[in-house]
Formats: sequence, structure tokens, C-alpha cells
Amino acid sequence: MKRVVFNQKGGVGKTSITCNLAAIGAAMGYRTLVIDLDVQGNTTHYLVGEIDAEAFPAEAQGVAGLFKQTVGSRRMQKNPDSFVWETPYENLYLMPSSPVLSDMEKELESRYKIYKLRDALQKLDGEYDRIYIDTPPNFNFYSKSALIAADSVLVPFDCDSFARQSLYSLMDNLAELQEDHNPDLEVEGIVINQFNSQARLPGELVAELEEEGYPIFDTYLNTSVKMKESHREHRPLIDLAPSHKLTGQFLDLHTELEKTAARVAA
Repeated sequence: MKRVVFNQKGGVGKTSITCNLAAIGAAMGYRTLVIDLDVQGNTTHYLVGEIDAEAFPAEAQGVAGLFKQTVGSRRMQKNPDSFVWETPYENLYLMPSSPVLSDMEKELESRYKIYKLRDALQKLDGEYDRIYIDTPPNFNFYSKSALIAADSVLVPFDCDSFARQSLYSLMDNLAELQEDHNPDLEVEGIVINQFNSQARLPGELVAELEEEGYPIFDTYLNTSVKMKESHREHRPLIDLAPSHKLTGQFLDLHTELEKTAARVAA
């Protein structure tokens, strides 16, 4: 099962959702790969701390190394698994981001390498039980590559009016991409994140989205300073604070996702 976590709006919690769901799956015994396509590298930093991608040879540069060998004569000489790093957590693996992704994007797009991530992940079929892909907060080459490669998409929503307008644009872009590139892509659901049950606006926004027919997960993720601590410590919540309320919410959301995975497998 390959899931991409995507929203064109920044600050909605893509990294937190990606890493924590992946870490829960790994803790439950699923061999799990996280792919960080955002040049900012927040997911990479969250899971393994600071790295200097330029200090490593091309084969160790994660996503950048994977895409580099699609250009020119080298062409996928190495198995995609060569670009995967271990993390400190059992069953959890990472294909890290790199600052050079920004410089590579224009060439990759001009050479129409938009399907190369999909081809690479097909070579990893059977190697991982779950794959989570974190994306940049815009509809660019890397996010499109992820959506083409994925089975489903999770859409984080942070309950403000700007997020709602962005959601409408996002859904239009997803529909177009499904039609043109990946008709099997499923919009698995909207993840309500940074939810404040004490405020009126978040509840009203969610109710309106439900009335409009958007698929919304039953589990909402609350705002918590524990998430900031988790980022600072480079430890997903299931490791840092397994009994915390927010960890429990992530566990409930993961259970919802696994029901989807079971339905797809059947």
C-alpha cells in the first residue's frame, strides 16, 4: 500500500502525519518505507536528525540519487533500495530528501521524468508492507510524481477558512491528475489536524465539508505541544509518548487506514 500525504497549503501537518503513521505501522510489525520529496527535508530531519546530503556519494543521497540516475546514460543502474536509509526504529526505513532536489527539478520536468518514481516503487513491490510519501506544499513535479506513484492520498486539513479554499483547488487538481495519469488513485480521506474542539469555527468547517460530501476520517488530531517536543527530539509520538492523548488519536487514525488497506487487499 503506497500512500501520499499531500496538501498544496503549507503548515497543515504533512510531516507529522506522515512520520507518526509510518512509525506506528513499523511498531506494529509492518516493514515501512517513508519517502521525503520535500526539498525542505522536514521528514528526514524528524526521523534521523540533521544530515549533509552533499557529503554522501550519489547512491546515498536518497530521492536525489534515485532521480539522478534517471538522467543520462546511468538510467536506474542501481536498485531503488540502494537509496534507502535505516532509521533508529525497527521496521522503519527512509528515502531521505536532499537540498539538490530544488536544482534538479527543472531538468527532471523538461525530460518528462514524471513516471520514474512510480517505476522505482514498482521495483520495490514486496519489499515493504507500507510506503508513505511526504510531499512539497505545492502542485509541482515532485508532488505529481508521488500522486502518480501512489495507491491513495491523504489530505491534511487544519481547520481554517484559507485551508477550505485551498482544499477546493486541491480536489480539482487531484481529479485532473487521476484522469490524465493515475485513474486508480484513491482519495482515501481528509485528515482533520490541529483540531480545537473548544473553538466554534473548526467544528463548523468540518460539518460543512461533510455536508458537501468530502470523505473525512472519524479520528481528529488535536493540537498539542507534545508534537513540537516530538519534532525536537526526533522521536515519533509512539516512541516518545506512547500513552499521550495525541498518540492515541494517531493510533485510531492508523486503525482506520488499515481497514482501507484490508478492503483493497480483499
